[in-house]
Amino acid sequence: MILLTFNIVNFEAETKNSITISDEERLKITESNTKAILRILDLHDIKASFFVEISIAEKLQNLLKAISAQGHEIAFYNKNSNLEKIDQVKKTTQEFLEKQIKGIRQKDNQFSLEELKSIGFNYISNIDHADILFPFKRLKRTSEIIEDNGLSVVPESISPYSQLPYNDFVFQILPMQYYQNMVFETLKNDDFVLVYLESWQFTDIKKYQFKVPFYRSFYLGKKMEDKLEAFLSWINEKELATSRMKDYIF
Repeated sequence: MILLTFNIVNFEAETKNSITISDEERLKITESNTKAILRILDLHDIKASFFVEISIAEKLQNLLKAISAQGHEIAFYNKNSNLEKIDQVKKTTQEFLEKQIKGIRQKDNQFSLEELKSIGFNYISNIDHADILFPFKRLKRTSEIIEDNGLSVVPESISPYSQLPYNDFVFQILPMQYYQNMVFETLKNDDFVLVYLESWQFTDIKKYQFKVPFYRSFYLGKKMEDKLEAFLSWINEKELATSRMKDYIF
């Protein structure tokens, strides 16, 4: 099973030549990028899970409604919000979507399973840092979803052969044929492959003059759209199963 997920976050990178991009403009960029992702998913009739960053969720209500209306899952991604804020945004979002938010993803600011359970989450999908050194770490990690304190804990996928993680950076830099082979081989060994991408990767950095580290400057914007399309076309061609995370877990 392929669990395709997207982190919907504002691009916080600095800009070149003292160009100013307001928070409102950054939000519009995020919205535009997400719509591009939705278009590609719809073209290939594949459903995914969208982890929307807590601080912008209430500002993107129309977008979240569109994501949900197309049959995708809405979950949360917490960067630095406190537990009270997460609880408040969760209740507000559930009210206007008329659907329960079951999942949350964390990276830096991590709350305990007990705390997340107390505000009604059913599963957690934490991620690590994706930088130039990360792929060279040799990691040993369980590939099974475990139950802990009433929550399902979903591990980040690692190829058992190359030991490469299935994070946004690896998807961006690897040749698509190599990535496809990695997914195919992993599925022979594991029950699922959890793939996640970041909405900022679909940004035209030259247009907005964003500063991006050299190693992260390749295959962004339209090239990332093309790469996602190639991946989804391959999934359908090989008749590989995909699922929203909440459906697969429960």
